Amino acid sequence: MAPERSRRRRSAAVYRRRRLVLLVAAIVVIGLIVWLFVAQPWTGSATDAGPGRTPSPTPTSEGPTAPPAPADATPDPEAGDTPAPSSTPAATEPAVPTAGPCVAAQMQVVAMTDKDTYAAGENPQLSIQLTNLGTSDCTLNVGTTTQVFTVSSGNDTWWRSTDCQSAPSDMVVLLAAGQTVTSAAPLAWDRTRSSVDTCQDPNRQRATGGGASYHVRVEIGGIASTETKQILLY
Repeated sequence: MAPERSRRRRSAAVYRRRRLVLLVAAIVVIGLIVWLFVAQPWTGSATDAGPGRTPSPTPTSEGPTAPPAPADATPDPEAGDTPAPSSTPAATEPAVPTAGPCVAAQMQVVAMTDKDTYAAGENPQLSIQLTNLGTSDCTLNVGTTTQVFTVSSGNDTWWRSTDCQSAPSDMVVLLAAGQTVTSAAPLAWDRTRSSVDTCQDPNRQRATGGGASYHVRVEIGGIASTETKQILLY
């Protein structure tokens, strides 16, 4: 029985030594933690770099986030700041184009016909070409209330489009600088002599054919063509 008691005494001694070692280790760890808390060695290396040194930033999982710059912020060239553009631009009212009325000095008005020579029974088709020669946009009333076609032979006026015009209308358009437009629907001349008194007369005098020369001029919006268009009737 004696050897058995000796083993028990030795086992108790071993446990006491192990407890002592663990206690000493715990005291060392606690002392190291207290020293790190008081000394804080990383603070000095980050804030007090000293001459010729560059402080090393402490790595973190999430860095500080700078507030977004306002959309109207002015960049500081010395600080190197560049304002970030706004993700949603402010809504603005669409610009409404404005233009003054067209004047004769900036407009070119040309009388046009579908042919230069017409066989017997063919009626000339008359059109208008407008060109804004100016450097700015302008507006012009191109409706039938402002259109006047005139067909003449020498000094003799044969036909005027307004003599028997019905239901004239207005149409104001914007002509861009340098733009050229042409009337879409031509006006036919029936090769007769017109007057306000003979609009319903089926026996109006007919224009002479056989190669006779006639000249077409036009006025629109108060602006007249500077040249006439010559046509020949057969």
